[in-house]
Amino acid sequence: MRGLIERVFQLEAHGTTIPTEVVAGITTFLTMAYIVVVNPQIMAQAGIDAGAAFTATCLSAAFGSAMMGIIANYPIAVAPAMGINAYFTFTVVLGMGVPWQQALGAVFVSGVLFLALSLFRVREWLLNSIPMSLKLGMGTGIGLFLALLGLKGMGVVVASPVTLVALGNLAAPPTFIACGGFLLMSGLAARGVPGAILIGIAAATLAGVPFGLVSFSGIVSAPPSLAPTLLQLDIAGVLRLSMTGVIAALFLLVLLDNMGTLIATLYKGGLMREDGSVPRLGRVLIADSGGAIVGSALGTSTLTSYIESAAGIEAGGRTGLTAVVVALMFLACLLFAPLALAVPGYATAPALLVVALAMIGAMGDLPWDDAAEAFPAAATALAVVFTFSIATGIGLGFITYVAVNLIAGRWRRISGAVWVIAIASAVLLAIE
Repeated sequence: MRGLIERVFQLEAHGTTIPTEVVAGITTFLTMAYIVVVNPQIMAQAGIDAGAAFTATCLSAAFGSAMMGIIANYPIAVAPAMGINAYFTFTVVLGMGVPWQQALGAVFVSGVLFLALSLFRVREWLLNSIPMSLKLGMGTGIGLFLALLGLKGMGVVVASPVTLVALGNLAAPPTFIACGGFLLMSGLAARGVPGAILIGIAAATLAGVPFGLVSFSGIVSAPPSLAPTLLQLDIAGVLRLSMTGVIAALFLLVLLDNMGTLIATLYKGGLMREDGSVPRLGRVLIADSGGAIVGSALGTSTLTSYIESAAGIEAGGRTGLTAVVVALMFLACLLFAPLALAVPGYATAPALLVVALAMIGAMGDLPWDDAAEAFPAAATALAVVFTFSIATGIGLGFITYVAVNLIAGRWRRISGAVWVIAIASAVLLAIE
């Protein structure tokens, strides 16, 4: 077995060992295990059965991580993407009124498109053609979007007919406990504790027991049935003009999210070439695309690489064996469905806020001395949260980028891909 592992993952060539890779895999899993609790709750708000969503989350994360480990041999974990699951539920299903079956169909179609474009390296061209400022603006916008959802779920922010939003009742037990959970997560993260978010969710859940806010039904059980979501995606229903924007938005969001994560994590692990290129990038994109396709068939939103993989790389992970260990941990999670499904919404809402704050930090890297770059990026971020639509915000951001640079006389910096996306966004906004 040791010889087989060495041949597949080339541990010696990467200067690592099996024990190191196992520890790295466990470390990565602990930092991202919150997804098995948070994602089913977000999917449930779209009308998807929470138990089926839990099973789909675990299985899709296990499949995607194993694919990344075996095919691409990178210590990168894959799971349903935070931010994109919010787009799926709050923009596509609840905002646009698209049935969740068709939304899953859009995930499938975008996944097939990812795969096709990955094979012909079009995804690489698109990524390289989009200005870094817009990438940072999109990441920040999704972070702000998640922050609003998190604050609302915590009860800190409530609707107001006068001021649009207002401060909630901080003395209410769910809100008070949620705030404590957020502070605990943030403090542990600042100390570099692996699994800080997961620990905070568990603590907030237990704190709600004396108030009757939690109902436990056991610890271990057979995994919930996938029947409510397995192969329930409606592909035919998304093959129409009105769904083009949804598919395009999913494609763009995953493209940027995935590549940003890869660049950040692989650079941290010293796994990039000196010129900044990524070895075996084609295999990485194929693994990512395959995860999206399988995830939609199982019943969850688009998968992507996780920035939390940096924790495992920091712990010494250098090969795909780390990702395979993460996959095995997700499979083991299937037995603990009662615990995961018992976690209340107020306990997971702080996790959205913590993830959001990490994403918002990208705004600090904007070139603020160049208004033609910084202003469209900032406008993108604000448009995402204030229109309560990731797709609309991104579309407006591209339109703004083109307009500002044209007025500034810098039309040469506008790439062909940016022109295409801006024009397509303008057309879609005009016909909505």
